[in-house]
Amino acid sequence: MITYMLKLRKLLLLNKTFYIILFLTVILTIIRFNIKPKSILNTNVKIVSGVITKLNYDSDKISLTLKISSNENLKATYYLRNNKYIKLRLGESIKLIGSVKEINNSTVINGFNYKEYLKIEKVNYLFSVRKIIKLNKRIPVIYLIKNKVLDYINSFHNSSYIKMLLLGDTNGVDIKVINSFRENGISHLFAISGTQVTVLAEVIMKLLLMIKIKEKKRYIITNSFIIIYMLLTGSPPAILRAVIFFFLSSINKYNYFYITNMNLFILTLVITLIINPYYIYDLGFLYSYLISFGLILFSKYFENKNFFLTLLYTSVISFIISVPITLYHFYQLNFTSIIYNLFYVPFVNTILFPIAYISLLFYPLDYLLTILIKVLEVSSLYISKISFGKIIFPKLSIVFYIIYFIVIYLIYKNNKKLTVIFLTTFFIFNYSYKTIFNNDYVYFFDVGQGDSTLLHLSNKNILIDTGGKENINIVNNNQIPFFKSDGIRKLDYLVITHGDYDHMGEAINLVNNFKVDKVIFNCGPYNYLEKELIKVLDKKKIKYYSCIKELNIDKNKLYFLQTKEYDNENDNSNVIYTELDGYKFMFMGDASITTEKEILDKYDLPDIDILKVGHHGSKTSSSEEFIDEINPKYSIISVGKNNRYGHPNKEVLDNLKDSKIYRTDQDGSIMFKIKNNKLRIVTCSP
Repeated sequence: MITYMLKLRKLLLLNKTFYIILFLTVILTIIRFNIKPKSILNTNVKIVSGVITKLNYDSDKISLTLKISSNENLKATYYLRNNKYIKLRLGESIKLIGSVKEINNSTVINGFNYKEYLKIEKVNYLFSVRKIIKLNKRIPVIYLIKNKVLDYINSFHNSSYIKMLLLGDTNGVDIKVINSFRENGISHLFAISGTQVTVLAEVIMKLLLMIKIKEKKRYIITNSFIIIYMLLTGSPPAILRAVIFFFLSSINKYNYFYITNMNLFILTLVITLIINPYYIYDLGFLYSYLISFGLILFSKYFENKNFFLTLLYTSVISFIISVPITLYHFYQLNFTSIIYNLFYVPFVNTILFPIAYISLLFYPLDYLLTILIKVLEVSSLYISKISFGKIIFPKLSIVFYIIYFIVIYLIYKNNKKLTVIFLTTFFIFNYSYKTIFNNDYVYFFDVGQGDSTLLHLSNKNILIDTGGKENINIVNNNQIPFFKSDGIRKLDYLVITHGDYDHMGEAINLVNNFKVDKVIFNCGPYNYLEKELIKVLDKKKIKYYSCIKELNIDKNKLYFLQTKEYDNENDNSNVIYTELDGYKFMFMGDASITTEKEILDKYDLPDIDILKVGHHGSKTSSSEEFIDEINPKYSIISVGKNNRYGHPNKEVLDNLKDSKIYRTDQDGSIMFKIKNNKLRIVTCSP
């Protein structure tokens, strides 16, 4: 036994051992990625049974995750009927009656890929629930404990923040506050992470030391507690990392293996990837591992430093190491987050976290927690409105970011002075890449049952309509991230074709969250939505115009063909014609057959290359006479999938039969790229 332990210790002291294990794990991970996960479901399934592992009540719906087999989960949604409340519990066995739905890919370039994300949770399908039937089965002990914990936390005034800080559940926190954390670059402090495990482990170890428990038993007891905590939180990747690392560190210490922290870190990564290779899609996993790697790598800079310098070095290193992940996913850096973290890191980790823990045992502290949360919310919301330090960077190939890490490591090993030069060059290149290598394009966004089109011309940007769907923040989820990913830092013009919600419903959200220089309205009186937008424009001192005839964009001109006033909002729609690099475009808004006839009488229109079909393909637009006259080569119909209006109309499709039709419900977003007078069409299918 002693000989075996000596051989094992000798093997574990070799760095080569861990590099080989890591290399083999990466190869295994790549192989597992290329194996399509098997599912017990298909779209014909109508009844599913399983155990509830996640549960969230919204105002009108219940969202839950159901464990349906040892290796598969299901995301299900049940809309409450007649406000009838159904009480469900974690760990409860239920039967669902409804329909299985496939998970679509993102239909906007560089948009959030929900399908890839759900692979982390081993979810292959979604389920629309019509009926829930409870099954009389015993709830597992771990879920009984979790239900008790949640019931207890829910009795506190600050339950939403306690759940966010201790369990990683952000459902109860105002989305504006959550977004402010992201804008300020401090959201990693509130995503459930290794901090909770570290704090819990340190407290338990000190308490056990005070009562003179031997070292080995201290580690065993502490590991038991943090494993239970991990199970209560649902084992998110960042918590799993911290628990595995602490467990390996414990074995390392009381067996005197003398394995370095870096090698323990590599072994932790290996174990995590073996458990679930799809964790690499989880931002918490990526930030947790990369920042931990950076802090271990640069740990010598923390030696013999005072609290402030240690905090500053931690903030700077964390920022530099996490740059590629932040840019690849969010396309924006907030350089002032380095300064903000000097306050928020100690505030959250040494004040907010501990008080959240202690308040569970000492209820009066819940009132103190209220004051601290108010400080957090007010300060974060205020700071998030400050634009200084926030810079948009377009998305580059992932290979570029891998090179970033390699160069940073090589510079660290050889020449520290080159770090500043490299980082400066990296940021300048990344910032200006899209401006230097610029192509014109027209991008038709998939915004469901609505319209939104971006014209990118010689680094000028014109957005025609914003789309709009009740209770869904479309711009925040799709368009703004696309703008940033393509290096678009402002909209020169926002053109509102008319005041219907499906065309301008997200305009206020857009103006509040992105820089807009000027806004153009259609002819006719302003309706309620337009007046509400104008209030925001006046407050932000953004210029706006209405009923214009043409717009000059450098060498390009946009002609507004509809300048007459009707008593109908659709007929008042802006109808826009433009020629880009020899290709003729026409955007019809919701203009009806009446407007089409007026335009034909007034203008001698040429054949159109790309037509944005009027009114989502409704039979009130796109008359046979109009289509025959303009003879479009390509026709774009912006329409919602399975919409209640029956768009596009069969008669309209027949009228457009001689053109190539693209539909956002089938083809997703559609981009027409223009380079060297050649047209290239790119779709982003579901």
